[in-house]
Amino acid sequence: MPSDPLWSSAKARESVVRRQPGALVRLGREHRGWTLAELGRHLGCSAATISRMERRSQVTDLTLIHRAASTVGVPQHVLVSSLAPPASTGRTATRVSASPHAEEDPMRRRSLLAATATVPAAMLLGMDRALADTPPPTGRGALDTRVASARELYDKGAHTQLLALLPDLLADGHAAASSRRELDQARLSSVYSLSAALLLKLGSYEQARLTADRARTWAEVSGSPLAAAAASRELAIVLRHQDRGEEAQALMESAAAGVEATGLRTDAASSAYAQMLCTLAYTAARGGRRTEALAMAEEARRAARRLPPLAPAGRLFPISPAAVDLYTVGVHWALGDAGAALEAGQNLRSEDFPTAERKARLGTDMARAWWAWGRPEQTARALLDAHRASPGEVRDRPAIRGIVTELAQRHPRAAGVRELRAAVSAPAS
Repeated sequence: MPSDPLWSSAKARESVVRRQPGALVRLGREHRGWTLAELGRHLGCSAATISRMERRSQVTDLTLIHRAASTVGVPQHVLVSSLAPPASTGRTATRVSASPHAEEDPMRRRSLLAATATVPAAMLLGMDRALADTPPPTGRGALDTRVASARELYDKGAHTQLLALLPDLLADGHAAASSRRELDQARLSSVYSLSAALLLKLGSYEQARLTADRARTWAEVSGSPLAAAAASRELAIVLRHQDRGEEAQALMESAAAGVEATGLRTDAASSAYAQMLCTLAYTAARGGRRTEALAMAEEARRAARRLPPLAPAGRLFPISPAAVDLYTVGVHWALGDAGAALEAGQNLRSEDFPTAERKARLGTDMARAWWAWGRPEQTARALLDAHRASPGEVRDRPAIRGIVTELAQRHPRAAGVRELRAAVSAPAS
């Protein structure tokens, strides 16, 4: 319990139960006798901004909420309770509409589930329910071991299996984080980041946004710069998919600066920094900022020089020199230069990458470049290579399935196209 009775008062408890962090900020501000303008001066923003933040039921600026809460003395665990989803006491408990999908009509929900046709609809709906109302803990074993197993499924491209495990992992992660130990909070953040990464692959961007936001919240509470970097990266990718490139760029710049501030004294920190630069480069490329994108890609290449050729298993940011070169393929493709993308990837080989997911990404990224270059046979060959490495990377990603569909429609007789279409259409094993 907080030592200040203000934060155990009926008003504070009501704000937490109603999931209104802005109301907590208002409570702390009024307790200090500050006006809206006075708090605004402390935070460097206007009184109107403070007023909107305090009145809104949904958080639109997570960083501002954290700064404001800290300034007026809201204890961290009280703030997190107001941001986090409610804990369920049983599977028949009343649902709280914390999910963006919770109050959608049935037609919109069917549209959501249809967006990822290769993943069972019941599993996506199960994830949706878990985000709206956290399931009760399962107590099924050591969380560290289970999170590592979940990461292995991601690295294999076993998306359906992973999606089935995530609701229970989130439930047990919340139960562990209730201890208020920083390691448990960082671990919960990593589960949310993994969830966001998977949902991004599946094209479920609204769910990915929600999980990435929660990953950032728990990372900030834990104080782990690497967990914060991972969460910020996933959120930036969501923002990019939502055509909010400038916000994504600003978020990644802040995340990269946070990792750099650690001094990069370990390989784990150096890996995180190189990964941040790669994502910055790709984000800049998608925004058409060529000079910035290529400069960031080159900086990422320099940052990765001290890293081992193959990233150790289980590392939060499994980056390597070859992985940076693979990102460079994507940067050139995003800049509309398919020839440069193909040149950047010509010396990369499957054995350069330790996981099935990365091996398949080599195939899909090269396929996108070949497709942009107008080479259907090479496109089909690269996608078949990707499918052999990890079928889910071709079957479950909407953009890649779109290339397969176009290939079959426009070049049905090109070498490899019939085989590719049959492979992608086959039921998942």
